[in-house]
Amino acid sequence: MIKLARHIIILLVLLFSSSILAQEVNNEAAKETFVVRGSVLEKSTYKPIPKVNILVNGGAYTTTNSLGEFKINASKGDELIIKHSDFETIYYIIQDNERIRVEVEHNDSKNFISKISKRDAGAFKSLIDSADTYLKKDAEKSIQFITDALTISSSTKENAEVYETLGDVYFEWKQYDLAISNYRISLQNIDENAVKLKLAKSFKFNENYQESIDEYLSINKENLSNWQLTSLYEGLGDVYVITQSFDAAVNAYKEGLKIAQKHLITPKITDLNSKIAEAYDASGETEEAEGYFQNSLSLASQENKKRAVEEKVKVADFEGKNKAYNKEIELRKQALVEINDIEADSTFDNESAITPQKQNYKIGSAYAIQKDFPNAIQYLEKSIEEADDKEDLVVQKDATRKLSEVLRDAGDIDKAISTTRTYERLVDELYIKKEQEISRAARLAKDLAAKQNRITSLESDRALSESKYQLTTERNKRQKLIIYSLIGGVLLLLFAVYFMLKNMKQQKLNNNLLALKSLRSQMNPHFIFNALNSVNSFIATNDERTANKYLSDFSLLMRAVLENSEEDFISLEKEIELLKLYTKLEHFRFKDKFDYDIIIDENVKVDEFQIPPMLLQPYIENAVWHGLRYKTAKGNLTISISQVDTNQLKISIVDDGIGRTKSKAMKTENQKKHNSKGLGNIKKRVAILNEMYKDKVDVFIDDYLDVEDSGTKVVVTLKKD
Repeated sequence: MIKLARHIIILLVLLFSSSILAQEVNNEAAKETFVVRGSVLEKSTYKPIPKVNILVNGGAYTTTNSLGEFKINASKGDELIIKHSDFETIYYIIQDNERIRVEVEHNDSKNFISKISKRDAGAFKSLIDSADTYLKKDAEKSIQFITDALTISSSTKENAEVYETLGDVYFEWKQYDLAISNYRISLQNIDENAVKLKLAKSFKFNENYQESIDEYLSINKENLSNWQLTSLYEGLGDVYVITQSFDAAVNAYKEGLKIAQKHLITPKITDLNSKIAEAYDASGETEEAEGYFQNSLSLASQENKKRAVEEKVKVADFEGKNKAYNKEIELRKQALVEINDIEADSTFDNESAITPQKQNYKIGSAYAIQKDFPNAIQYLEKSIEEADDKEDLVVQKDATRKLSEVLRDAGDIDKAISTTRTYERLVDELYIKKEQEISRAARLAKDLAAKQNRITSLESDRALSESKYQLTTERNKRQKLIIYSLIGGVLLLLFAVYFMLKNMKQQKLNNNLLALKSLRSQMNPHFIFNALNSVNSFIATNDERTANKYLSDFSLLMRAVLENSEEDFISLEKEIELLKLYTKLEHFRFKDKFDYDIIIDENVKVDEFQIPPMLLQPYIENAVWHGLRYKTAKGNLTISISQVDTNQLKISIVDDGIGRTKSKAMKTENQKKHNSKGLGNIKKRVAILNEMYKDKVDVFIDDYLDVEDSGTKVVVTLKKD
């Protein structure tokens, strides 16, 4: 009767629960999670938008990285929420493990979502998506898609994605050492915090606990999203629990809990309360553990049914461990009701902690401890029946063993012996099954290792090709560097030669200028000496008035000569004024010896031509002093200036004096020396000026007449600049 009443109560509870939650669809237990990838970009520029909040109503959370990309776990039918302060929030119902692209455009100074598009049809991304699809179903097929993706990968970003996905496959199939290797390769391509968290988690499952802790601690927390930061502290706490560093575990969990509570990450709040309780329980602080378990139990009840059941089972384990068997039994019975409700839409894997056969087994075990043999037998038999139906040999074996012990303690020896034989048969079956599983696992590990070797070989070939390419590129660079160095050396040499020649030319010019200055300084005293001799001559003849007049004109001439003494060239107009003044002075002294004419053609443009100062004066001086002065009859001096063409001028100085030959015969040795020096200075000046100014001046000297007093003709040709 009691048994019947109990079944009626359970039935009523089920009917009541189903009526209240008729509108609630418990897809969470049936849903298969997968990875949804996407990106958020500006529509016009395709510039990535980082730090966009990506949420799933199932509880998952992440943000976009610096490339505007995100990855988040979700299930079919989940609502994807994309939020950012700069644009309107978008809501999207997820259909499959699609690729999503969000484009944001400007409109009246306000950003808004322009378009959300599905999967990118690119071959590489399609292969990665296919690998994700088969990740949990078929490892070999998933790895094949990854291999194909690797062959067409064209960037470090794609390489990183390939090896991250490969690491995910190995992690799912519990090949943690291979997962570690591939996550590391992914990080070598692109340093991603999400991959670092996966690597640290893989270290933990591979029992590399210190490496796991080091990896968690090495992650830069400032670059993590709130979800990732919470996951970091949670993962760190998990490792500390395994290594029995319970205080450190609690501290890590509490840090994660603070972040989860601050940012309302509900699933993590529940999980962390539960894990803090487990850490306290493991360290012997039962009261603290019980408080946190009550929190987690309350929070889990506000989530989906599966999560609520999981937490009840966990708390039930805690109560059983602490010998609160009535509480344990009550929690497990509540869990069974909810499990049966969930199983109407889905099934549990035998590895799950919340299978009904496991709960019945643990309820039976609790009753057995309390010596309540009838209830213990009832639940153990039910556990055996469910385990047999679901082919769960492990639970069936354990429940059968426990049932044989209970029957023995209850005094039913025959049935206990029969149950023991059944137990022995189950042990044998389980042994065979385990051997088969080990064989399959070994075969799978071998196949996965072979595929990993193929991928490693493929990557090695790619690396070799890349190395050859880089070697060729480097060799070409070196060759170019040598060529450019030679060209640079030649250019440097040419520049050096150029500047050296320029310096030599400048030095030569400076030397020429110095020489001209020296020659001019030699001519001026010579001219002054001759003029002073004239003044002395007037004074000697007591002609004071004439001497004064001569000195006055001479001072004018000297002023003009000194003003132009530093110039290489002066205008022809100034030179003519000097010639007129100088010729006037010489005629003033030798009026009885010659007359003179200065003839300038009308077409001569005296302001357009430049001439070295005092260039013509020595020739006039020679004409007067060495030609006309010794003539017995009165002679003539003619100075004529004519323009040959627009760029050339001819200046003639003609005297009908005694001529060069006769004059030379009459001179003393001292006079010959001075005359030679004066003409020599003129020749040097002309030579230097021609070198500096490209044959600007030409001087031609010849006899004027073919008679005894042959005279002299000097023709100076002057070119325009």
